[in-house]
Amino acid sequence: MGSRVSWEAFEWVYTDEPHAQRRREILAKYPEIKSLMRPDPNLIRIITVKFLAQLASFYLVTDLQWKWVLFWSYISHKFPFGHHRALWNHWFGMFANLPLGIPYSVTYKRYHIDHHRYLGAAGADVDMPSDFEGWFFCTTFRKLVWAAFQPLFLFLRPYFVNPKPVTYLETINIVTQITFNIIAYYVFGIKSLVYMLAASVLGLGLNPISGHFIADHCTFLKGQETNSYYGPLNFFIFNGGYHNEHHDFPSIPGSRLPQVRKIAAEYYDNLPHHTSWVTVLHDFLMEDTMSPYSRTKRPLKGNKVLNK
Repeated sequence: MGSRVSWEAFEWVYTDEPHAQRRREILAKYPEIKSLMRPDPNLIRIITVKFLAQLASFYLVTDLQWKWVLFWSYISHKFPFGHHRALWNHWFGMFANLPLGIPYSVTYKRYHIDHHRYLGAAGADVDMPSDFEGWFFCTTFRKLVWAAFQPLFLFLRPYFVNPKPVTYLETINIVTQITFNIIAYYVFGIKSLVYMLAASVLGLGLNPISGHFIADHCTFLKGQETNSYYGPLNFFIFNGGYHNEHHDFPSIPGSRLPQVRKIAAEYYDNLPHHTSWVTVLHDFLMEDTMSPYSRTKRPLKGNKVLNK
């Protein structure tokens, strides 16, 4: 990615987030990209198969020794119906959430919308680490702890940075998830329940694929606040590594983001990008110039309503 920039605090900027302007420019030049803004029917089938595969794994770990339960936990790890069927998207999101063991689908979507609208904005974008995280997790060992427990920070940060009233859909998500966990416990046993929860924590923590949590918005180069990754691991996360493309066109399914890059190549090919999330994790942990402070932050402009 180039030479690093040393941070002892967030870099504050007073410009708008860059993606809305780039989206306008690209659509003006390549209006055919609008044809990519439609649901991906394959997403429903793929997630359903993955859900069934997880159920099968619950059964397969029931007779394993605990060390192998944890081993397999580690290595295992918005728009399926379109905008006009928003409630269907919520129901399917809750269904896809079940094997994770933690009720997060509805809540995550609420805050992820703010992440797109107010990228890096203080008090609005809960993807932005807190000042405490930037100050405390500054050594290699502490950064290792921070990376390993990213799910905990992602889950708790909204309640400190931008708490919102619990909605009825979130309540349904919580009740459905707890019910599923209880059923999994009684049908498969405690090992399957531990496997499910451990796989979520380990899969979202110190895991090569989870390098994207750091790669997406950590400022490896000054002024570059969103980074894409072009590598084989995109296959496992629905092309989530195409992160500049995703922020420019959040309504385009991941399966079509490579087409966005191909059509508007002059906007993306010259942007710095990652080719290895393992390298990202290594550099983040080992480089003294990198920490949770390595993010671009901006003040929240205007009288924004953020509690919806």
